[in-house]
Amino acid sequence: MKALVTGADGFIGSHLTEKLLEAGHQVRAFVFYNSFNSWGWLDTLPKEKLREIEIFAGDVRDPNGVRKAMAGMDEAYHLAALIAIPFSYHSPDSYVDTNIKGTLNILQAARDHNTSRVLVTSTSEVYGTAQYVPIDEKHPFQGQSPYSATKIGADRLAESFYRSFQLPVTIVRPFNTYGPRQSARAVIPTVITQLLDGKTDIKLGAVTPTRDFNYVLDTVAGFLAIAQTAATIGEEINIASGKEISIGELAAELIRQINPAARIECEEIRLRPENSEVNRLLGSNHKITQLTGWQPHYTLAQGLQQTIVWMEQNLDRYKTDIYNV
Repeated sequence: MKALVTGADGFIGSHLTEKLLEAGHQVRAFVFYNSFNSWGWLDTLPKEKLREIEIFAGDVRDPNGVRKAMAGMDEAYHLAALIAIPFSYHSPDSYVDTNIKGTLNILQAARDHNTSRVLVTSTSEVYGTAQYVPIDEKHPFQGQSPYSATKIGADRLAESFYRSFQLPVTIVRPFNTYGPRQSARAVIPTVITQLLDGKTDIKLGAVTPTRDFNYVLDTVAGFLAIAQTAATIGEEINIASGKEISIGELAAELIRQINPAARIECEEIRLRPENSEVNRLLGSNHKITQLTGWQPHYTLAQGLQQTIVWMEQNLDRYKTDIYNV
């Protein structure tokens, strides 16, 4: 089976690329072209593993490169996106270009090449603050940031290609994924890296919102389970743990584990605008479990321990002295 992974140089994409290789797939890794010839997190893989991957450097905003990358592929896993919410406040055009136009390019290329399976990555942010819990796939969408608005648009494009052209697409909607290789713009690496760097005033934004956290290997297992199940075609499917924890409780637990002398400091620059803050996310995993049998294997405690160990070994990759937008 030949698989294209866009965003393969990123956090979830690099882990997915590894797991596809382990499952015997031939993987074409679509990485973001840059003059440094950086392949993101793929650069950290052992050379013998990297030799098994076909690297395709390009830009999902360009339909020509995307069409070339899609040629000969049986499956496409579309993860490439701009995802930082604060950056979407001041550069929303770039989110439209990458998240909406980029997804359109993937869908059109898959249609042109008769790709047999397409997975488009969504986000729990499309739901906005929970109107009820657990949040199932019928929950209303709320564009509480330019980022979430563009992901809603991308999702609906994917739906339209299924309904209009019978493209075998599934919208995969992970709730908050964390683990090794995650960037410091996310809350768990933000807290862990500050603590490991010896800081005692841990700078955060709002601490009362709750999130449903998934360890990255559970998220990747969800992608693979969805791709292997024909009943998921034309569906949008949550990947969620079904448990929630507030940012404040999470930070307090990390402080307890790493440096009990530290304390949380709310920094105004890190706060979202009031109506943009998503105050509660708690997902239902009933649909994915029913259709594929997927279940999370990592508890939050286990996942955090794995993440702490990895970040201890890779702390030099993080800028702990600045707010990572």
